[in-house]
Amino acid sequence: MYSFIGKALLFTITFSILISMFALIVSRISLKKNVWLAGFFSNVLDFFYLPIKYFFCKLSDPRILDKWIVSLKNIANASDFSKTKNRIIIVPHCVRALDCPASSTVLGIQCRDCGKCIVSQLRKDAKKYGYDLYITTGSSAIANILKHKPADGILGIACDYEINKGMCALNGKKVVTYGVPLLNDGCYNTKVDYEKVIEMLEYFDKKKI
Repeated sequence: MYSFIGKALLFTITFSILISMFALIVSRISLKKNVWLAGFFSNVLDFFYLPIKYFFCKLSDPRILDKWIVSLKNIANASDFSKTKNRIIIVPHCVRALDCPASSTVLGIQCRDCGKCIVSQLRKDAKKYGYDLYITTGSSAIANILKHKPADGILGIACDYEINKGMCALNGKKVVTYGVPLLNDGCYNTKVDYEKVIEMLEYFDKKKI
């Protein structure tokens, strides 16, 4: 009996390590091209997220793991996102100007279109492509926004960690997510990959059915 339990445990540990390593390899490849079973492998990395991140913290940069997972989830979600009808854009408050005059509410930062940062332009682009845009102080604020503005698709602009965190929080809530990572991390003075945002807006606009 104990021998069987030991063998079963050894098999489980070995299989977990192998499937995790394979998922990591696939996630790295996904940065360059589409991969099969992206959703499955992203679920594998989500399931083993904490132990894998521990090793990344010890041996590398933990931000790399979130980057790879977001890449997988974008590939897995792209088709479903293209079918969504009511979309919103979530922008982090850290992209604002340091002297931003906007006030904060339960629905996020209320932009005054002062032109001091990229948000004013993003609001214009969002309106052009049929999105509502919200500026949040973190992924936890998304729940309040969805109560006010029901949506089936969210284009999230943030660091990879926050995008992945938001994607996990919305998993199973009938909201399809797609992420555009910032060009740099931080709590202030972060930069939006504006060209990538426009590329995604145009891509999904053409994919509307």
